[in-house]
Amino acid sequence: MKLGVICDGISRDLKHAVDVMDEFGLLYAELQFVGDSEVGDHTAQEIREIDRLLRDRGKPVSCLSRHIFAGMTGANRPGGALHTKHMDALKRVIDMAHVVGSPLVRIMTPKKEQILWGQGGAEKWNVAHGAWDAMLPLIAPAVEVAKAEGIKLVVETGNGTMVNSNYTGRKLIDDLGVKGTLGVLWDPANNCWCHEQAFPAGYDAVKDGYLGHIHIKDVVVDTPRATLTVKKMGEGQLADQFQPMADALRADGYDGVISFESVYHPGNGDYEADFRDCIGLFKQLFG
Repeated sequence: MKLGVICDGISRDLKHAVDVMDEFGLLYAELQFVGDSEVGDHTAQEIREIDRLLRDRGKPVSCLSRHIFAGMTGANRPGGALHTKHMDALKRVIDMAHVVGSPLVRIMTPKKEQILWGQGGAEKWNVAHGAWDAMLPLIAPAVEVAKAEGIKLVVETGNGTMVNSNYTGRKLIDDLGVKGTLGVLWDPANNCWCHEQAFPAGYDAVKDGYLGHIHIKDVVVDTPRATLTVKKMGEGQLADQFQPMADALRADGYDGVISFESVYHPGNGDYEADFRDCIGLFKQLFG
């Protein structure tokens, strides 16, 4: 399968990140932060330099991942100041995607309301009425911009966002009627927070044309204590899920990219060391 890495998980020095990618035979570069800037905030000259470096080194860009719509809430409205700010950022990222040849741009969704639907009385007493429906017109203009620009968006399943599972990612796509222009960026470790089992439940929700991109890391969640611990790959609660996930993706002919997300450190802040510790298992499972 197509393997890559979120480059700033190795280093924000893109040349160094590419050197390390070459060392471990990884092809696809996902860009989030390069140097001091998040994608969408680089100058035209900086974007040309990024493009030249990656093309010279034979590293296709898999996805440009900015935190578009992250931090918004149910109080925000389409066309408001914050929504306009995020839409402007999206357009800059799409412009960059055209230069560097990225087929995908990542978006997020607003902050999570915990209970969106309910039955048996919960629909009256517990549901955050209208929260889901209020989100749809925030996301819809982004999809229209992407469609006009010939770019596919992927919405990441986030820890604290309205789309925090493959189920809600698929529902967003279906409710907007945008399958093909918007896909799910599946981060099974993030989905652990809402207790969506990665396999088979999570995979089954997106396997039939909804899955656009994948991030891989490992975690342990303690939802009652509001605590998340990132773990070395294979030592978290996804340890027994990675192999069946990989087998199913391979069997079903998944042709997207799987990016390793190096966000673990053992207490010393050395994320590159984690990458080096985990990349062998990542390649063994998903290669």
